[in-house]
Amino acid sequence: MDKTEFYEDASAAVEDCRPMEGVFHSHLDDRVRPYIDLIDSLRMIGIEKDLALPTIAVIGDQSSGKSSVLEALSGVALPRGSGIVTRCPLALKMRKLRGGIQWKAIISYKDELIEFDDPSLVEEYVADAQDKLAGAGVGICDELISLEISSPDVCDLTLIDLPGIARVPVKGQPDDIGDQIKTLLLNFIQKSETIILVVVPCNVDIATTEALKMAQEADPEGKRTLAILTKPDLVDKGTEKNILEIVRNQVIPLSKGYIIVKCRGQKQIDDKISLSDATRAEKDFFRRHEYFSGLLHEEKASTECLATKLTQDLVDHIKKSLPLISEQITKQLWDTRKMLSLIPSGPPLDPHQRKMYFIDTLTEFNDKINRLSNGEVVIQENLFILLRSDFQKWKDHLDGTKERFHETVHEVVKEYDRKHRRRELPGFSNYSVFEMVVQKLVVELTGPAIDTMKSIRDTVQKQFIDVAKTCFMNYPYLQCVSSNKIDNIQSTQEALVEERIMEQFEMEQLVYTQDSIYYKTLKDTANQEASEDNCGEFGSRSNYPDMLKAYYEIVVQRLADQVPMLIRFFLLKQSGRMLCREMLNLMDGSNVNEILREESDLSRKRIEMQNRLERLTLAQKKFSSFF
Repeated sequence: MDKTEFYEDASAAVEDCRPMEGVFHSHLDDRVRPYIDLIDSLRMIGIEKDLALPTIAVIGDQSSGKSSVLEALSGVALPRGSGIVTRCPLALKMRKLRGGIQWKAIISYKDELIEFDDPSLVEEYVADAQDKLAGAGVGICDELISLEISSPDVCDLTLIDLPGIARVPVKGQPDDIGDQIKTLLLNFIQKSETIILVVVPCNVDIATTEALKMAQEADPEGKRTLAILTKPDLVDKGTEKNILEIVRNQVIPLSKGYIIVKCRGQKQIDDKISLSDATRAEKDFFRRHEYFSGLLHEEKASTECLATKLTQDLVDHIKKSLPLISEQITKQLWDTRKMLSLIPSGPPLDPHQRKMYFIDTLTEFNDKINRLSNGEVVIQENLFILLRSDFQKWKDHLDGTKERFHETVHEVVKEYDRKHRRRELPGFSNYSVFEMVVQKLVVELTGPAIDTMKSIRDTVQKQFIDVAKTCFMNYPYLQCVSSNKIDNIQSTQEALVEERIMEQFEMEQLVYTQDSIYYKTLKDTANQEASEDNCGEFGSRSNYPDMLKAYYEIVVQRLADQVPMLIRFFLLKQSGRMLCREMLNLMDGSNVNEILREESDLSRKRIEMQNRLERLTLAQKKFSSFF
């Protein structure tokens, strides 16, 4: 049988399903029930997260009789009371059993699933579920509760019961409870796939009810709206004809029309009148009513007529929606596979492969650290450009001290000549005096050298951490561990570099250089002095001891290279090696699952896409098997 024949047979079966005297719910032909089962199975796998499904959503003002209607259809008592009783959306799935199978039910929400076979427990289980999802009290929640009832006395039908519309908050409710409920209801009834079942009491002005106003807002043309009139026994005398006009679609026209029902009232509940007895009493009420009896023959009155009408509308709606749903699933499957292919894959589930993945991840990190240390890789900013910038500042500072050195020497020479000079000629001052000057000025360079080292430490540490963030983007544990190791290693190496720098400056107190280096620098200095004198610069300083100037040039050059080399070796080269060794140690006896635990937007996106792919794939299989 092809799809067209299937649709036609299903429609014919629903048309033949008429209420019969003495039978509360007529069962559907086996060719029709698969439609409802298909949609419910799609809802069970969570496909509504991806696309809207055909459904019937029940809305009504508080105390409109909504719970009584659902009780009449399902055959079980639901939570009752004043104020907001339905605090979470309730998917009420009714399954007609055949072959003498007894009543059973399943209630599920979040990770809870409870099976039971006592109808009297329904109210308690639903109330408990609402308390767990929405909290004890009068708050609401958009989490769905699923209640599946299988019984010989119900029809094949699924409804979504929504919270009653509230106008004024009661004690314990937030001031915006009305807006919260309206938002929740509109999320369901605005979808074109939803049939809106509006419950309205007969004893109020139908045009002023919030439920019908909201339905008209979501469905302006009234094509998806079916109204149920309740409490016909409370109609004021003389207004019966007005009710007839409403039911016959002459007041506020709706494409799906109106059904009038009489469910159990509070007195019947108090008198413990059963639902089956209430159903028979309902039939008698309409059959004997002076004005409403004709509605029975028009199939616009009684719960039985409502059940058949709802089932027919739902199956027709499903039938029209299936081709579009199938098309949407196929398209979203393609889109999801494409998006998933663009997201980097995560760690494998197989333990051995997962460990290999972990080793590869650490190897990639270590490789980047080594290449970064050697200047072969750039992370955001070129590390060696940043280092050269700091090292150049250090060199510029050293060069800037030359003038002060020369001035200090000049002052010392003048002071020596004035106080201590004996028979020696000018310029032949005591060597120890000049040695003291060199030592004093070199010591003053210690602070700037340490500052340079600290600046480089911050730069290198930031780049190392950037590598960790890149390689361990999805793994917070590895990010945390590597960041701690980087900080600890850098702190240790910083102390070591500082010690080496201080040693270097202590060695500079020796005032030493190779004679050949000294003579060459002295010659260069003398030539420069001569050139500057010819240019008219520094002429007044031509009597400076050239040998001291030459020696300080050597000191500057030595420190300009040695301090950066110490910093680069200990804070970059050696730190990188130590970090790589420390990270490799993680492979010894570590919990790989904990280490590779993902908590990032990217990993959440990948998991979301994988779950979506599973839902859509399963939905596509269900469609394939359905036809």
